[in-house]
Amino acid sequence: MEENQKILLCEDDENLGMLLREYLQAKGYETDLCADGEAGYRAFLKTPYNICVLDVMMPKKDGFQLATEIRQANSEIPIIFLTARQMKDDILEGFKIGADDYITKPFSMEELVFRIEAILRRVHGKKTKESTQYQIGKFLFDSQKQLLTIGDKQTKLTTKENELLSLLCSHSNEILQRDFALKTIWIDDNYFNARSMDVYITKLRKHLRDDEDIEIINIHGKGYKLIIPDQDGEENSPA
Repeated sequence: MEENQKILLCEDDENLGMLLREYLQAKGYETDLCADGEAGYRAFLKTPYNICVLDVMMPKKDGFQLATEIRQANSEIPIIFLTARQMKDDILEGFKIGADDYITKPFSMEELVFRIEAILRRVHGKKTKESTQYQIGKFLFDSQKQLLTIGDKQTKLTTKENELLSLLCSHSNEILQRDFALKTIWIDDNYFNARSMDVYITKLRKHLRDDEDIEIINIHGKGYKLIIPDQDGEENSPA
């Protein structure tokens, strides 16, 4: 089995920090919790982590300062910021420093784990084949390579198309909640991001139209559902 991934978690809210650490450990991640930026940096220098989850507002050294120092020591390690603030300037600052993602409190722990998994898959590509390759009817979707293949036709997906299709595949034949998808991929579920997601759903429908049995349907007031017919007995049938 793959060696456990190690997470550096920096969160000065003691209750939230302990809750997050317990949840991440239950999901199989080795997680070190630090209550301030200085402790976080000391831990980072001692331990090879796979990803850093940093609260922005911390004593002694805030998340942005800590991330800047981490980036100087390691330009590759993924960083997710946690913040209670929703200021656009903060988000821009985080991405300028080199954040891979940004999550605003309050958030669900399931959402945080999904984002961690998505980033680790993208950065390391060390997950099992099932995690990165999906059979969608006659299509093969490789989320690691961002490729959608049917016969000899290959489509290179954009990052947003890739993330959205991955999310739909992980919820195939189930409802993908609109708010969950927006917060997971677009960070914020505001009107403009919602319209953007509708555009990407339309693009994905066009990419998938070569198999008429595949549908992405709207579930009014809830979200979307990727319909993949049961393939039992179909895989060996002639094209």
